[in-house]
Amino acid sequence: MYVARFNDDGTGEWLPLVHGEGQLTEANGFPSQAEVLAKTRLAADALGATKMDRPEDFETNPATGKVYLVCTNNNRRTLEETDAANPRPNNLAGHIIEITEDGNDHAATTFTWEVFIMAGSPEHSGTWYGGLDPELISPLAAPDNLTFDNDGNIWISTDGLPNNLPGNDGLFVAPTEGEERGRTMQFFSTVPGAECSGPIFTPDNTALFVSVQHPGEGGTLEEPLSRWPDGDSPPRPSVVLITAENGTARVGRVA
Repeated sequence: MYVARFNDDGTGEWLPLVHGEGQLTEANGFPSQAEVLAKTRLAADALGATKMDRPEDFETNPATGKVYLVCTNNNRRTLEETDAANPRPNNLAGHIIEITEDGNDHAATTFTWEVFIMAGSPEHSGTWYGGLDPELISPLAAPDNLTFDNDGNIWISTDGLPNNLPGNDGLFVAPTEGEERGRTMQFFSTVPGAECSGPIFTPDNTALFVSVQHPGEGGTLEEPLSRWPDGDSPPRPSVVLITAENGTARVGRVA
């Protein structure tokens, strides 16, 4: 097992959690490899790993080999605790980091990194969507889960967008390369009180599955926020299947 250290110069390294190496010794509270693994977060701190803003997902782009880390949010980080990889205090909107393993080798223990998206309203300072005109993007907040299509576009589901922006949580897509890199476009919306999670494509990209979690959260039986999915019964979590109208075209292909 490894933990990551994100250096302020855009480099990084994977640090092995091995008993007896560095600070992972009995004298420091780690008498065995089992204790190192049982106390993973303490061991990571002892090695100097970077404390991130609530990592939720970690996925590889099949087209480029780059790795994307979702940090959903962190309302406990102070200004004094910010660093290059987590540059925003009270980070309610979250961000996504793009990692390039050295030699494009996923067994490498060193890498370079950069912020791919700093989520939130473009009206607020510190947001970043590829440097594009804010009128061209669909702003998002609280990114939660990721998937990729066969062209290498990133698909981002959210969990907490209404706390930061108007509307419901949903699924957003953005190119990861080219002139429109980082241009987020909303593809799917959940319902009030729901989280959007777990997006995944079939291998041929003709079908997309996405989950609507805890719809109507915050409401009551007497005054429900939603009656998803049938419009009559109390709200229920569901998995949605999305296909093109003809059933054979790829879903949501971005030119």
